[in-house]
Amino acid sequence: MMNVSSGRYFLWRRAVVALVFFLTPAFAAPASAGEDAAGFEWSAPYAGAYAGFARTENRIVDVDGFANWGNAGSALDYRDSGFLFGGLIGAKFRLGGLPLRVEADAAFGDAKASSNRLDPQGRDETVESEIRWMATARAGVERPVGPVTAFVSGGIAAARIGHSVTDIDFGPNAPPRFDPDDSFRAATTEFGWTISLGFEFPLADSWTMRVEGSYTDFGRSVHYVNRSGDNPCGPEMPRRACPYHIDAELASARLVFIYSFGP
Repeated sequence: MMNVSSGRYFLWRRAVVALVFFLTPAFAAPASAGEDAAGFEWSAPYAGAYAGFARTENRIVDVDGFANWGNAGSALDYRDSGFLFGGLIGAKFRLGGLPLRVEADAAFGDAKASSNRLDPQGRDETVESEIRWMATARAGVERPVGPVTAFVSGGIAAARIGHSVTDIDFGPNAPPRFDPDDSFRAATTEFGWTISLGFEFPLADSWTMRVEGSYTDFGRSVHYVNRSGDNPCGPEMPRRACPYHIDAELASARLVFIYSFGP
């Protein structure tokens, strides 16, 4: 059984990736025919702080149909929204007349989502995912549009992500109880990739304001329940540990205030 939102599973991801892909050649074009097409020149480094809105997107796949009994490969999407805050450092430079940038940032916040529909009938198993912190390193290209600077960038990402499934057993003559064998809780550092698109507006003196949207994909992790192997993973299946696959992704929009250390 796949939940009703699965037909839209991360549809916006393809839209964001396509937008950045098609915009990048336009950003990479020289801003004017009179620019110097040779040489290498660094600009002043900068640092900033930001706050914004985050939406975590997750999918868990019940590989053998252990929770959703007999429905091997059933998938459940679960998502939620929260806030994030963090800081960044970076520098701009020109290479052959092309304006480029390198940047690193770190973020913390409330990026958590859960659902009790892993077993859609009994509702006795809850999945939860939480991005506890995230860091990225990116390179990008920019283009001035009047007083505004537009940019696209991409790179690698790392995050500490906690995943869990909690199973509560109950019966007509027994109180609810936690089943540790059919549950798991794990926190691992996951790696992935990120892309972003934004606009920068000059403020007074050395200050700049940035509005930025980004998408980050942390890939898939594998987790096991029924670790004792005392139950089959599905109808007519062997008794062994039963796997879940979990995909974790994050979309964010943030407002950044940046200070440049130099002219």
